Amino acid sequence: MAHAAPTPGGTRGMRRTPATRRTTRPPARTPDVFSERFHRVARYAIPVVLGLLYGYWAAANKRDGGPITGGNLLFGFVTALAFIVLCIAVAVLAPRLMRELHSLTKSAFAGAAIGFLYSQGGASVWASVVLGLVVTAAIFTVFFYRYYTREDAEGNRIR
Repeated sequence: MAHAAPTPGGTRGMRRTPATRRTTRPPARTPDVFSERFHRVARYAIPVVLGLLYGYWAAANKRDGGPITGGNLLFGFVTALAFIVLCIAVAVLAPRLMRELHSLTKSAFAGAAIGFLYSQGGASVWASVVLGLVVTAAIFTVFFYRYYTREDAEGNRIR
């Protein structure tokens, strides 16, 4: 078998355990790419940007290629404001819930948002509800799996 030849200073960053005299690496840490300030700003900036895009999309669906009117602009901004408030509320409150409700809260928000956009395009109420429920079920499955495999029963992250 071939082994790498030792190099001078090759054990830098490693420590020896006295019992076995084998080298072990220190525990790996996740790199902190962004500062705390960046995370604080992004916590509110991302929902605002998403809300403005969502409001524009809803207003564009509602006018269906017609002229842009004051009512259409008002509808877009009110929709954006509602989306921003609900998105921030879900982002703040959902992590405090059990993993099942955490998953359901986030997925219900996404399903309702998609269903509302679909309804603005002129689809029937039933079609919008069915699409919203399908999206909710799909996203719930993904989120529940993610939280179930990364948290214990009390909601603490597994390390």
